[in-house]
Amino acid sequence: MSVNPVSFQIVSTNAARRNDFFDQVMDEHLQVAARTKETMGPVFFDLVDVCLKAICAGNKLMFFGNGGSAADAQHLATELTVRFVKDRRALPALALTTDTSTLTAAANDMGFETVFSRQLEALGRPGDVAIGISTSGKSPNVLKAFDIAKKMGLVTVGFTGKDGGDLQRMCDVLLIVPSHITSHIQEMHITLGQMLCGALERELGLV
Repeated sequence: MSVNPVSFQIVSTNAARRNDFFDQVMDEHLQVAARTKETMGPVFFDLVDVCLKAICAGNKLMFFGNGGSAADAQHLATELTVRFVKDRRALPALALTTDTSTLTAAANDMGFETVFSRQLEALGRPGDVAIGISTSGKSPNVLKAFDIAKKMGLVTVGFTGKDGGDLQRMCDVLLIVPSHITSHIQEMHITLGQMLCGALERELGLV
């Protein structure tokens, strides 16, 4: 049986509509960034402090999330283990989103909600920092991971948006981006995450 390729058609390349779209999205981004700057400073430095404490005590940071948040998790873990601003000592961080054998085995055998909690159970130690990224604050596998993390004595950090969802009752530190638009929440998550990398390098005297 042959499958016909999907056919697409350009609807409009109107210059005015393109410019309106560009301006609208950029204006929304700048507004969310401004609100984030106004409200997020104290909780951001709470995040920096718990990560500094963990690293100086010989503990590690573990990032996780789904979809675009999974990409952010491995992006940030890489910035810490390899480099951010310049070459320096490696910082202890890992993403729980990259081991396909573990992810698929846990999802197949125990259910997708266990893909992060199972890894935390195996790898986490008291004093480690579990950093879960969920734009809605309602991702079942992120919530289950935090439930395990709390029981194991890990510090729990959430990156979210909207009203914070169920993460509000699960996190020691919670960064809620002041937006209901998923794309703009994600933009602030990676910005705040990279700011964390930069702050850790500076405050550990690595740059």
